[in-house]
Amino acid sequence: MSDPRPARIAALVDKLPAAHIDGLLLTGLANIRYLTGFSGSSALLVVTPREVVLITDFRYQTQVAEEVGDIARIAIEASSLWAGLWTQLATLMSARIIGFETAHIQHRDFQRLVESGARWQWRPTSDLVEALRERKDEEEIARIADAAHVATRALGRTLPMLHAGMTELAVAGVLEKALRDEGSEGFPFPSIIASGPRSALPHARSSPRVIETGEFLLMDFGAEVGGYCSDMTRTVVIGKASDEHRAVYDVVRVANERAATGVRAGMTGRDADAIARQYIERAGYGEQFGHSLGHGIGLEVHEAPRLA
Repeated sequence: MSDPRPARIAALVDKLPAAHIDGLLLTGLANIRYLTGFSGSSALLVVTPREVVLITDFRYQTQVAEEVGDIARIAIEASSLWAGLWTQLATLMSARIIGFETAHIQHRDFQRLVESGARWQWRPTSDLVEALRERKDEEEIARIADAAHVATRALGRTLPMLHAGMTELAVAGVLEKALRDEGSEGFPFPSIIASGPRSALPHARSSPRVIETGEFLLMDFGAEVGGYCSDMTRTVVIGKASDEHRAVYDVVRVANERAATGVRAGMTGRDADAIARQYIERAGYGEQFGHSLGHGIGLEVHEAPRLA
């Protein structure tokens, strides 16, 4: 497959006039990776119609050259990325009005823009790159699928090892080892293992609670492959499921299946959510379904669009 980065950068540049900016300062690491391929934890990126400049520190000197190549001019800054930013901006003579990512900047860094960067005009922007990331290309879809397969295999290795008497934290440890063994580069989020009454908490923290026979066990976890995430939630019963377990489980299962088969391109997130929500409400559990149906996934575990 051809390198997708030039087209991504060009698509972003096409958005600059409508945002009334000469260039964009990117501080969101996922957005920087999307445009350049750089996966380090310290970087600033400036995109203008004429040039793309990536600023990072000495720790990433070799890595940035390998990952970015010639898609951007690379500047290695020994002391402060922000000092390097002012130096690089001074070379971009056509860039006077520069956008910044409001969702990805801390207040102290905003203060740097208005104080140390006072020679430039700064304009807030939102979702310029995120909007591009909503639609995945074939390679991105393949990586997400690979991450989902890793998570599925890890779950298959974990389930036979579960038993009453384990703690939630112990289950998380078994699962996360299996994820690593199956090739996950990292964990998109801390694995959620919640048992018994805690399984009703959608975003519980794994705890030292001891799992008992006959309890629901919620497992919410993901894998990462090539920088792309998967997000999987599965619920099992330790021991034998009761009739009530099966009834509630089937409500969720059928709602999920109906939504998966009913969602279509061009449908709003609200309409997609309604497919599952209406079924759950008719089953009498509407008040217990207080969160959204789903969300996009990619370089980050939560991305647009939101199905709600």
